[in-house]
Amino acid sequence: MKSIYLLLCLVLTLSFACSNAEDALVELEKTEETPEETDNTKPNILLVIADDMGLDATPGYDIGAMKPNMPNLQALLNNGLRFNNLWSYPLCTPTRGSMLTGKYGFRTGVTTVSQEMPISETSIQEYLDEKNSGYAHAVIGKWHLSRDLDHPTNSIVGDYAGFLSGTLRSYWNWDLVENGQSTNTTTYSTSKFTDLAIDWIDAQEQPWFLWLAYNAPHTPFHLPPNELHSQGALPSGDADIAANPLPYYLAMLEAMDSEMGRLIASMSEEERDNTVIIFMGDNGTPNQVVQTYNSRRAKNSLYQGGVNVPMVISGKNITRIGEQEDALLNTTDLFATIASIAGNEIDEINDSKNFESMLSTPGQEVRNFAYSEIGTDVNSLDYTIRDATYKLIRFNTGEEGLYHLIDDPLESINLLSANRLPLSNEALNAMTTLEAEFVRLRQ
Repeated sequence: MKSIYLLLCLVLTLSFACSNAEDALVELEKTEETPEETDNTKPNILLVIADDMGLDATPGYDIGAMKPNMPNLQALLNNGLRFNNLWSYPLCTPTRGSMLTGKYGFRTGVTTVSQEMPISETSIQEYLDEKNSGYAHAVIGKWHLSRDLDHPTNSIVGDYAGFLSGTLRSYWNWDLVENGQSTNTTTYSTSKFTDLAIDWIDAQEQPWFLWLAYNAPHTPFHLPPNELHSQGALPSGDADIAANPLPYYLAMLEAMDSEMGRLIASMSEEERDNTVIIFMGDNGTPNQVVQTYNSRRAKNSLYQGGVNVPMVISGKNITRIGEQEDALLNTTDLFATIASIAGNEIDEINDSKNFESMLSTPGQEVRNFAYSEIGTDVNSLDYTIRDATYKLIRFNTGEEGLYHLIDDPLESINLLSANRLPLSNEALNAMTTLEAEFVRLRQ
């Protein structure tokens, strides 16, 4: 009887062990079938900023007769979403400040070139860290928010390499700042920034956000290496450049495109597929080389030629392929949108509105008005504000203009001119609404 009892215990023990083993195997199979999301599934974010590239100089936009040959940007257009109504600031510094903080310049005191961004402001990089987003981040290229060597890293940028001023004395001979240290380099700047970007991305073992700010095609219009452009054998003398700057400007854009292509090609297919690429200009085209727009209504102006800039977004989770988006946006909106792409639930913050939904769904609108400004004193700024149809510009001299952008996209007819008054009821109501919105946002 005792032996039978022991045999029964042995059978039950083996049965229980087998049952546990089978259960464990089932759990393992479930884990393999439905893995938990890891940081490696978060998209990388590559933000590429062209310096002084307006719509007239950008492939894919209808304005401008002479376009650079930019096959890599064209590939982003073909495989992504083109934005038609992104507003920036008329100049480099305040645009970058608006993107960095998600705030209009009058809130930070950065409304024109060479003003310093207070390090008390929260940068998009710092915001990602505060939210434990798990992203490595760096800025490579033009900073233009302070001349202090330590300012970029004091602004909570993980790594910084580039230059601090608004322009370089030469694309071929310039001072490179890397994490607070300055050294001279004679490598063509567009190529050097690309080299640094490739090396930084290669070193990352977690999701990354790279802000790559080329100084091209900003002045001086220096001729790039011949293999990087298709403008032919151009003379490199200053007099030749001054006499006909447009081919040099186009060559610099083509060189930037070539180097951007080299950067993208350096990534593995897996990494490219897991990357969102945002390409944009920071303000309009300089007056020496602007096309279609009045030369006094290009960069440095509040007219469309100064503030309506290109943007294309392509890559992971961008399902609107080869489409266009006409919704109003502001460069402040990059803050909330990048934060959202990085996995943070956010609709808006400061003056920044999240437009990530537009990347997959047409017909989305996040703002009814776009705003821009320029001036050295926040109490005496020139400003402009628009809705879907009308645009109001008001200068601190008291001059003002009202334009119907659908009928008059080049702003040739000021509806407030004496020979155009009185305003129609529609125009009067629009102007009243625009003025009220300006008062509201300045409160």
